[in-house]
Amino acid sequence: MEAGLARKPFVGVYAAMLTPRTAHGQVDTDALAQLVRFLMSKGVSSFALNGATGEFCLTTPDELRATLRTVKAASEGKGRILCGAGAAGSADAVALARIAEEEGADGLLMPMPYFFRYEQDDLELFSRTVAASTSLPVLLYNLPQFSSGLEKETVRRLIQDVPNIVGIKDSSGSLDILRDLTANGVDACRIVGNDGVLAQAREEDLCDGIVSGVACALPELVTKLFESTPGSEEFRQSTRLMKELLSRLEQFPAPWGVKWAVEARGVSQATFAQPLSERRAEQGREFIAWFQAWLPGVMQGGA
Repeated sequence: MEAGLARKPFVGVYAAMLTPRTAHGQVDTDALAQLVRFLMSKGVSSFALNGATGEFCLTTPDELRATLRTVKAASEGKGRILCGAGAAGSADAVALARIAEEEGADGLLMPMPYFFRYEQDDLELFSRTVAASTSLPVLLYNLPQFSSGLEKETVRRLIQDVPNIVGIKDSSGSLDILRDLTANGVDACRIVGNDGVLAQAREEDLCDGIVSGVACALPELVTKLFESTPGSEEFRQSTRLMKELLSRLEQFPAPWGVKWAVEARGVSQATFAQPLSERRAEQGREFIAWFQAWLPGVMQGGA
């Protein structure tokens, strides 16, 4: 391990940030800054940029730089930032990692290359190559819904062998990798990346933090679920509310529902990278109406 590099530099609740865009598709830095200020007012000052919730496949290098600068400025330098370097190949991932480092990110989220399916030795060499290009601490980013999935042996080997790979954000919806790291005593950041398994991870004491799309719209609920004691009434209530919300969000492609939830809270208007059919637009209106009626009960419950 490199001198001075803590093995668990990332803990607690990180909001998986949306990347708001204008009607013409440009990054809306004003809306992004407003979202940062909203989250900080709710006690969340750790942000994961340019992940799946941020639609990283749409982000250009210049947009990533602007996004990082916007979050730094809006948080007045107090925000802790994980920056995604998702790309289809290693050269582009290295270029994004360089931007993240230049703009003062605290760490790198490294999804596997997307679009094509790769074997584990391909993913391992990719991970070693990108990690070697940066001095930032790196979290592997397991996102099998959109890229080749990592296996537990690959993850364990990379964390043990590569000094600046300090853990994993696992968004698969499975806890197998986090269980394996825990069972083998691997000293690593164990970060849940799927809101649906946070309660189970907490019950099994498998996670040091969460990168949460729901936290982007409802930070109060995610914080309560992460911080409350498993088995307590607060924990059971927060788990129930999370299930209720996720059952509504699952009808949409990620991150549409989160965008509508953020709009429902009056933070910024939802915009989309493609046209919406009238049926989808109506679903959005119905979701916003449901969310606004449901939210007071969440707040009254102490979230």
